[in-house]
Amino acid sequence: MISVTKLLFAREYYGDKLRYTKSAHTMRNGASEGVGPVVVWNSTKTCNLKCMHCYMGSDAQKYKDELTTEEAKKFIDDLADFHVPVLLFSGGEPLIRPDFFALAAYAQEKGVRPTLSTNGTLITREAAQKIKDIGVGYVGISLDGLQDVNDKFRGVEGAYEKAMQGIQNCVAVGQRVGLRFTINHHNIAELDKIFDFIEAEHINRVCFYHLVYSGRGEKMMDQDVTAAESRRAMDTIIRRTKDFEARGLEKEILTVDNHCDGPYLYLKALEAGDYRRAKQIEKFISMNGGNRSGIAFGEVDPQGYVHPDQFTQHHTFGNVRERRFGDIWSDVSNPIMKGLKNRKPLLKGRCATCRFLANCNGNFRTRAEARTGDFWASDPSCYLTDEEIAQDKAHAVGE
Repeated sequence: MISVTKLLFAREYYGDKLRYTKSAHTMRNGASEGVGPVVVWNSTKTCNLKCMHCYMGSDAQKYKDELTTEEAKKFIDDLADFHVPVLLFSGGEPLIRPDFFALAAYAQEKGVRPTLSTNGTLITREAAQKIKDIGVGYVGISLDGLQDVNDKFRGVEGAYEKAMQGIQNCVAVGQRVGLRFTINHHNIAELDKIFDFIEAEHINRVCFYHLVYSGRGEKMMDQDVTAAESRRAMDTIIRRTKDFEARGLEKEILTVDNHCDGPYLYLKALEAGDYRRAKQIEKFISMNGGNRSGIAFGEVDPQGYVHPDQFTQHHTFGNVRERRFGDIWSDVSNPIMKGLKNRKPLLKGRCATCRFLANCNGNFRTRAEARTGDFWASDPSCYLTDEEIAQDKAHAVGE
């Protein structure tokens, strides 16, 4: 996750304290010194929508053998003992679980900050107030475009209107809320409209996700954006983020799952002759160190299996029903887990020789594996040119 706002303007929000610290890039088992990883818990596979790109392959059926309430509380105890700073409740649709509110409150009591990733369709005014009262740090609501574009993507007519109501209910009770938007060939033209939308609806955060080829998303591999489209999308995001700042609108703008976005921001600043800002970007992306799946970020699925991130559920390291989360996370007997914690010597192709490797860390391994069959191959979604990443072009960022 890259904070465009942080890199461009040094404006700090909660997550930046975990992403941009001096020791972040040196960690092996956590986000920063003294804390464990941020953990996504896909608490159920059941969902009331059927999104085209869902990495879980979720639908409306009830799935068996998901963690019970008591098992979930024990799991949260383990997270607290391992000093996990944030637990992101996801799904499926996490609000379908009848014990969501009790478990979110339990996490808060244990000192683990609860956050929520949801399609928003079940957030009534009452639910929004309960979320606020519990102390949920942030609610991320997934939209993949406006009205018709979103509903086509989400597989259910009327999903947009219900999500809108959920957003408005959060805003009405003062709950911090933002959008989650996955960029792909079908909705890239909606980017400017999304910026207009968050301004009109008084939404103060948006995360632009790059498509990862996992779950049903693997079938969309050939519907991903091109390198040229990725660059144009980033240009739009940069332009609109600067516009918000110029007009005094405090909006947190982030991109997710493509760490070449950081070097691209650096290169654009250099191209514009903005050397002060380029140096600032250089500093922050050097501190962060790039993709940290298996290090600062992990996932637990509905049945309790531990994975390096939510998109890489085909690689499993253990189960929280059988072992404590911290013991699983620190165990490097699995070659994938061991490799993720020190991946640079294993990377191949463009990644291995890229001058920005220290800032990107090889980007997203699941995309490489989905496209090539090799977990350590180059990420096919890197949109930087061969010239831009050449070692002899200039000194690596941070040197």
